[in-house]
Amino acid sequence: MYSGSSDGEGHDAQRKIPPPSSMLWVRNLRRYIGSGAGLGSEALMELETKRILLDIFKEKQQRSAEAGTIPSFYKKRVQRLAKYRFLKKQSDLLLNADDLDAMWVCLRENCVIDDATGAEKMNYEDFCHIASVCTEQIGPKCRRFFSPSNFMKFEKDESGRIAILPFYLYVMRTVSLTQARIDMSELDEDSDGFLQPHEMEAYIRGLIPNLAQLRDMPGVFVQMYCRIAAHKFFFFCDPHRRGKACIKKVLLSNCLQELMELHQETEEEVTDTEQAENWFSLTSAQRICDMFLDLDKDRNGTLSKQELREYADGTLTEIFIERVFDEHVRRGKSGAGNAREMDFESFLDFVLALENKDTPEGLTYMFRCLDLQGRGFLTTADIHSLFRDVHHKWTEGGNYELCIEDVRDEIWDMVKPADELRITLTDLLACKQGGTVASMLIDVRGFWAHDNRENLLQEEEEPEEE
Repeated sequence: MYSGSSDGEGHDAQRKIPPPSSMLWVRNLRRYIGSGAGLGSEALMELETKRILLDIFKEKQQRSAEAGTIPSFYKKRVQRLAKYRFLKKQSDLLLNADDLDAMWVCLRENCVIDDATGAEKMNYEDFCHIASVCTEQIGPKCRRFFSPSNFMKFEKDESGRIAILPFYLYVMRTVSLTQARIDMSELDEDSDGFLQPHEMEAYIRGLIPNLAQLRDMPGVFVQMYCRIAAHKFFFFCDPHRRGKACIKKVLLSNCLQELMELHQETEEEVTDTEQAENWFSLTSAQRICDMFLDLDKDRNGTLSKQELREYADGTLTEIFIERVFDEHVRRGKSGAGNAREMDFESFLDFVLALENKDTPEGLTYMFRCLDLQGRGFLTTADIHSLFRDVHHKWTEGGNYELCIEDVRDEIWDMVKPADELRITLTDLLACKQGGTVASMLIDVRGFWAHDNRENLLQEEEEPEEE
């Protein structure tokens, strides 16, 4: 009874209490505090400080908006200037030719001679001492090459010594690659880390005066040479044919190393064979131009299928020439039926692929031609169709009769595909004989070289035995 009546009275009283917002004294208190009159001096001071700081911030923000923005007209100019200053600073940190010569002198004067081999070597104490000497004579910019981690990169003998020549060559290569990256970055107009064809050609043109084997190049041939040389970089460093090559990939490619081989001064240091095999040599570039001009019978600046059939003395098969035009030659803008002509750029791709069949890039080019159905793999029927033309040229040349099925089985044994019924590009790359297989299927001379490989190998070894 008692508890029930008490709860009821409490509940009724709670319901009769008006909300705080409707009470007069609450409204008056809020009005009093909002005016600041009810706050202490410290609270008022804090509010005033916040108001002043807010006004200063708004004023500074407005001033920055009015005077701090760079007009769009100057943005590119400012970016170029900042890029130039950055690259100039990086270039100043590099060792120049005199610095490298001085470092070599320091290395030779402070090393020890190995009694057994006569090689010039240094242990870690010598390494640290040479670092101090080089820093005094050259400056602090050479100090980074004498780190403990660099010393550990080189092969050591039983006494813990390293040869000075590999170390010096490492320094030279690092300086050369860094300078090359700076030079390429200067030519990279949009600063995206990629070079377009005209930028790559400009880089090569700037190198010509510094390459001993190219200094005497006729001026009228410079533009054509740069075009031919730059194309190899894009063949290997732009596999997706986007029209731009990554600078980092260019620096790490064998192409740049091959180009830098032209630094060798005297002609005695380079044989005729080496010059012919180096794509960037003047001899090779002239050979490519002469080859294209000889094939272009009608002198229209492009090659027809009939003209390309004369390449390599006509040893390439008809089906391969057809597939090259299907896969790698763009249709002409004139739209005259299905007629296509191979321009000079496509011809350079063609030559690079045939001369580099053992590389992933060259073999990828070739595989697209071998893949008759565009399915991503080759079947026994494809091998039979491809080799049929080789067999025809083979018998026309007066050679012994061949069994196409035997050659097909031999190719399967060479490749050893993961799937016994099909050969993929991955299989050709993995077997390390993809270039040989491609030659056997497209070129009667390539098949002849494979068929006579033992005799050819013996002929190569005979001069060495003498």
